[in-house]
Amino acid sequence: MTADRRDTDVVVVGAGPAGLMLACELRLGGARVLVLDERTGPTTESRASTLHARTMEILDSRGLLAALGAPPRDARGHFGGVPLDLTLPGPHAGQWKVDQTRTEELLGDRAAELGADVRRRHRVHEVTVRPDGVEAAAEGPGGTLRVRARYLVACDGEDSTVRRLTGAEFPGRAPRRELLRADVRGLDIPDRRFQRLERGLAIAATRGGVTRVMVHEFGRPVRPGGGQPDFADVVAAWRRVTGEDIGHGTPTWVNAFHDANRQLARYRHGRVLYAGDAAHQQMPSGGQALNLGVQDAFNLGWKLAAVVRGSAGEALLDTYHDERHAVGARTLANIRAQGDLLLGGPEVEPVRALLTELVALDGVREHLAGMISGVGIRYDAAPGASPLVGARLPDAVLTTPDGAVRTTELLRGGRGLLLLPATAGARALADAALPWGAETDVVDARPAPGSGLPGDQAVLVRPDGHVAWAGDDAGGLREALGRWFGSPPTA
Repeated sequence: MTADRRDTDVVVVGAGPAGLMLACELRLGGARVLVLDERTGPTTESRASTLHARTMEILDSRGLLAALGAPPRDARGHFGGVPLDLTLPGPHAGQWKVDQTRTEELLGDRAAELGADVRRRHRVHEVTVRPDGVEAAAEGPGGTLRVRARYLVACDGEDSTVRRLTGAEFPGRAPRRELLRADVRGLDIPDRRFQRLERGLAIAATRGGVTRVMVHEFGRPVRPGGGQPDFADVVAAWRRVTGEDIGHGTPTWVNAFHDANRQLARYRHGRVLYAGDAAHQQMPSGGQALNLGVQDAFNLGWKLAAVVRGSAGEALLDTYHDERHAVGARTLANIRAQGDLLLGGPEVEPVRALLTELVALDGVREHLAGMISGVGIRYDAAPGASPLVGARLPDAVLTTPDGAVRTTELLRGGRGLLLLPATAGARALADAALPWGAETDVVDARPAPGSGLPGDQAVLVRPDGHVAWAGDDAGGLREALGRWFGSPPTA
């Protein structure tokens, strides 16, 4: 029996970090949002525990860092187990230790504050795509909930139900190797940072009285039948690799992750879109999986909200696939390489030794750190465009008529941003932007020398903090505004 029926603008399936970030961005952009998730609440498992610099910048740009508190920061990262300093210019360099539990709480609280309707214990089992929208059905505590929406976004993980229901093509590499993982109380064993022993790889780190252990036996394939391991499986593998007995500890969580590497052929299928692990499946090396998903949602949210509002055409949604599929492909390639370096046996030692030498060379470390942290992302720009275009707006202090302000603070409202230079042509640029006043804030800004921003050009910034245009001609500005913010309303 049907218990409920709802109409909304967007249905988001999955209330993990990607789904909740998307819900926040959609609400910030004025779209009605219904989030469906089969779990009873936010995850209680530690799972991913790392936020990278770009994700911290994203949270900062929406005013969420104060609620996050002061998590531990570590400048050290790795590439396939080879130590890598992640320090790059910016206030959030390095990696920040935040359990997925806390990330979901933070984004869930923000989504609720913005008015997103989040329904727990609702398992989606039907998706029907129509020319004018999408219908979905989910089983919940009160029966069947049927929802009609203009768009549906799948953020429901690597085993995505929506992907299965829609038959979306998901090519790539099946899992070949796995790493067993457990969080255990009551252990007193040495910390190990990617220790390669004769029989396998061992990792151990204790924080807050809980030791996370991870172990892989060289040459051992994925366990037959798949599924999650028992603690006994972890104990046995740990003993074979390290010679230590951890069986007396009390496990709080046990799982395994493998090196499957797949990516959707398209992130947009008409009125159904995919983000996070529903769009790509990869080994969570260095915490990249969660961060990649949150950044997918941040790219999509403002675009989908603009289409729903009617201020932009549907072609804007195609830029989501173009930009994030390319980023996902590059990320999956580096994770695939890291998997071979991390889980390979003695045969990969020469490559590991060579990489250790290369990381010490000027430019190599910065390139890898930018790749892993997300701050090196630059979306494709037209030939001849300013080097700023496609890159994220530098975190800098600007002098405005209202005083000094950080660029990050100017993005809090989730709107476009036009920074005007102190030049004679600034007035003409401001006049050119007037028709887009409902979408874009215009600020007279004076960047300090060395900020990375030009003092003699205007800079147009998208709501996700990436630069859309930089220059001094009103025609170029109008063209960029039209591309990213739609045709201005006519009187």
